[in-house]
Amino acid sequence: MGHGHGHGIAANNPESASAKHLNRLLVAAGLGLFTLVAQVVVGLSTSSLALLSDSAHVFTDVLGIILAVVAILLARGARSSASRTFGMYRAEVLAALANTLLLFGVAIGVLIEAIDRLGAPPEVPGLPVTLVALVGLAANVIAFFLLQAGAKESINVRGAYLEVMADMIGSIGVLVSGLVTIFFGWRYADPVIGVAIGLFVLPRAYVLGRNALRILFQHAPERVDVASVQADLVKLPGVVEVHDLHVWTLTSGMEVASAHLITEPGMEHTEVLLAAQRLLAENYHIEHATLQVEPADCATPCRELAW
Repeated sequence: MGHGHGHGIAANNPESASAKHLNRLLVAAGLGLFTLVAQVVVGLSTSSLALLSDSAHVFTDVLGIILAVVAILLARGARSSASRTFGMYRAEVLAALANTLLLFGVAIGVLIEAIDRLGAPPEVPGLPVTLVALVGLAANVIAFFLLQAGAKESINVRGAYLEVMADMIGSIGVLVSGLVTIFFGWRYADPVIGVAIGLFVLPRAYVLGRNALRILFQHAPERVDVASVQADLVKLPGVVEVHDLHVWTLTSGMEVASAHLITEPGMEHTEVLLAAQRLLAENYHIEHATLQVEPADCATPCRELAW
């Protein structure tokens, strides 16, 4: 019987997709903290409910980014051991799930507050709101572009990216409400913008949470068709059957697979292993594959598990 592991790039670079963007996350967190302090100081000094409510939104954004950073540091510091064979990379997925809950909480809170204000909209000072909104918008735009590339690679970074994007939309909304208040004196601008922000954030929070749960439940990655993987493996020279095939995601950028390959009698197992590992890496970008090769005439063939 033959048994092999395909590592490829992952063996030389054990860092997750999130870890590559750690410095950018730290910069985004710093920009968020600066915006938070500015909003709280000006909001308290002017009694602006708009700024104070948006500062609560910014606080959750900063907290979400910090959670992402802590998850990366935790995963980086906790390498695999005899009892922790996959390290703690799932901490990044848990951080994304925590970000989902924060996004839902903020969005629902904004909607409730906005609906309440529709009945009796408070007077919002337009000029200080506009100035601070401009500062917040500039910081959010910088953080948005810093995290944009990482959001395509890592679910953890994507959670922080969505937090920044939601806050950027919030800053635009506060800016618009401030300008409308200055030029038209319309008090309903703030609650109307609040409803729009809440409705914008909710579906994106749902998608992030769904993707995090897919990883935690060890579903196959959405981009991988498991039936196609099995069909391609069976087509390899000398392979007559494939069973116990599993494909899952450890964390973003780390897809893993395992399978048992039944081969024709007398087939060279090393050739089968190398061909299967190459197929998974080149066609499906799965760099870590644990493959067990079993000859068809083996006296005690592997029994496929019912679960």
